[in-house]
Amino acid sequence: MRPDDRLPAALLALVLAVLVASGIGPRDRLTWWMEVAPVLVAAPILVATRRRFPLTPLVYVLVAVHAAVLCLGGHYTYAEVPLGFWLRDLLGLARNHYDRLGHFMQGFVPALATREVLLRTSPLRRGRWLFVLTTGVVLSLSAIYELLEWAAALLLGQGADAFLGMQGDPWDTQWDMFLCLVGAMLSQLLLARAQDRQLARLPRPAPSPEERAA
Repeated sequence: MRPDDRLPAALLALVLAVLVASGIGPRDRLTWWMEVAPVLVAAPILVATRRRFPLTPLVYVLVAVHAAVLCLGGHYTYAEVPLGFWLRDLLGLARNHYDRLGHFMQGFVPALATREVLLRTSPLRRGRWLFVLTTGVVLSLSAIYELLEWAAALLLGQGADAFLGMQGDPWDTQWDMFLCLVGAMLSQLLLARAQDRQLARLPRPAPSPEERAA
């Protein structure tokens, strides 16, 4: 195994272990499948593109943390995660806010992944437009997720309550998208420079046959 592969391999093993553990006796099996679906989609894609389009260690670590958040929420359902109850009691909150953490991460992590892909595959350069477009892409993904939740509510009725995690809050959708926005902006403001340093150390991809012929 190459040294550059050790961290992604360790993170993949950790995510798979958390995923399997979360699937043992979840509170609601259907909710578990819906909550961990992003992990089941993203993990094979990242493995398949590891050689051709490796990401920075920062993004791989954040994706693994995000996966753990999703798996924990899937096991307990977001409204019943013990960590959320502990924070509720500690801070005197009115509800379990673990789902808020999930939607914050939904902005924080994809923003850096999006920023990286845009920098490496488009004419965009570091600056205001990169920040704006990255944030816009992440908010679009958040809106799509909210539409999926709406579709689940229509198809499953009360069976989707655990997946939605609204806990009686009429402004839950707005809070979800707002926290996604906050996460997307914070991750770029706090971690963009660290990401740029890691991007500078990434090996350049091998030229395609067409590029070599040109």
